[in-house]
Amino acid sequence: MDQVFTNFYSNISKFNVSRETCNELEVLASMISEKNKKINLISRKIYEKEAIRYRHIIDSAQIIDFVDLNESTTSDLGTGGGMPGLVIAILMKSFKKRMKINLYEKSYHKCAFLKEASKKLRLNTEIIQKDLFKVKNLRTGTIMSRAFKPMPTILELVNNNFKKYKNLILFMGSSGRKTLQDTLKKWELDYEEKKSITNEDAFLLNIKEIKKKLI
Repeated sequence: MDQVFTNFYSNISKFNVSRETCNELEVLASMISEKNKKINLISRKIYEKEAIRYRHIIDSAQIIDFVDLNESTTSDLGTGGGMPGLVIAILMKSFKKRMKINLYEKSYHKCAFLKEASKKLRLNTEIIQKDLFKVKNLRTGTIMSRAFKPMPTILELVNNNFKKYKNLILFMGSSGRKTLQDTLKKWELDYEEKKSITNEDAFLLNIKEIKKKLI
């Protein structure tokens, strides 16, 4: 096992590194690399497994500190190739948790890959091929979203379409600070931040309460 790969995971406070878990993450990285030759799961510029590990697998895994492990479900909005949903589902196995990961994705071909990966890795997931913006009264524990829609759009979606949820995790890139400042002009948010371990200009947001300001 690549020691550098293992060392990255040791930086995630709740993650208890095991060889089995690392092997499963390696399998996922290989599956993404292979499938990406046929459909765009991730950027075509990022096809080597080492890059996938760092830019996608490790980046996704770092949110585990914010996932509410006491809930029965967690939902990934617009999961695409399964980041972070499939990664979190693998970590759940190491925690011996029966939490189900709901993977929302509109693309048929991406959903087919999600089902293939879930079956091969024996993950507790549900792949939901729906347009999220047309589904109401959703219930879940943690909501997570990575590279799906702009932050204001996601807040509108969660505020309007989820009847119950515990918290919302967002990945904020290099322009995330300005995005957050602009968003706070229209939304009241109870949140905490965490610096990304994969990009010095990026950070994570754990939002516990969302309320639209009256303008």
